[in-house]
Amino acid sequence: MVLLTFSSSKTVDHSVALACNWNVPPILIGLVLVSIGTDFPEIMNSIISSSLGQGSINVGASIGSVLVQLTLVLGIIALSFKHFEVNKQEVFAIGIFTLFGLLLSFFFLEDGVISRFDGFFLIISWLFFILIIRTITKKDFSCPLGGKRSGFNAVIVILGFVGVGVGTYMVINSVLEIARIFNVSEFIVSFFVASIGTSLPELAVTLTALRKRQTELAIGDVMGSSLLDATISIGIGPLLFPTLVSGGPTIATWFYLIFGVLIVTLLLSFRGKVDKKVGIICLGIYLLSYSLLFLS
Repeated sequence: MVLLTFSSSKTVDHSVALACNWNVPPILIGLVLVSIGTDFPEIMNSIISSSLGQGSINVGASIGSVLVQLTLVLGIIALSFKHFEVNKQEVFAIGIFTLFGLLLSFFFLEDGVISRFDGFFLIISWLFFILIIRTITKKDFSCPLGGKRSGFNAVIVILGFVGVGVGTYMVINSVLEIARIFNVSEFIVSFFVASIGTSLPELAVTLTALRKRQTELAIGDVMGSSLLDATISIGIGPLLFPTLVSGGPTIATWFYLIFGVLIVTLLLSFRGKVDKKVGIICLGIYLLSYSLLFLS
């Protein structure tokens, strides 16, 4: 987990520097580039777990990360900083499309298999959602971070990806072993344990962005990563390695997840800010999710 988190942090730092070198608009830095960087553990988890035939680990870690990022991570940063404003329209759009992604995944999982077509459709849906969000939230360019050594940054990004891949592989094997020792399903361990570990990069990057007063970058990473988890993270593994999802999420888990995403989306959309009240509600939603252990 240490290797995974350190590698993700370096990957993100230098990815942002590259974005500034290449004049990528700030909305895309948080929503696309940084969220892909911090979500790389979930993406690698999807690919590796699917290749090992462990579809429940893929789905469990992916949808668990959606919940962790929109409740636990958002709650922590809300209680750690003074309130900051968010773009209501942007937050609402990302939240609604995250719900659409979860509903698509739920529909594809009804037969217990995620096919190559299902994975491809989830990935394409992310691209479609991003294009719409980009149109809705179009802004003038203003790069939040700088960087001049494009070649050096690119090398560090590649090395960071390698570190993330190795770290994720180790985490997946550990999840399987923990599940075996305690006789708990891989999905439960992935949903409640691995999802926290793979969400550490989002927490670290978001806290760093807020300390630098880059609120758009911070909220873009948290919500953008959740959108990625609901679409690309679930779909990319099965696109390469179609797999069964045995012992996957229950109906109660899906309903609670959709409920949590909807509440957080509406809360931020109506209030237009992240403050202590938002933090308390988000943490409450996360802690209440542990009641699902008694329904699984």
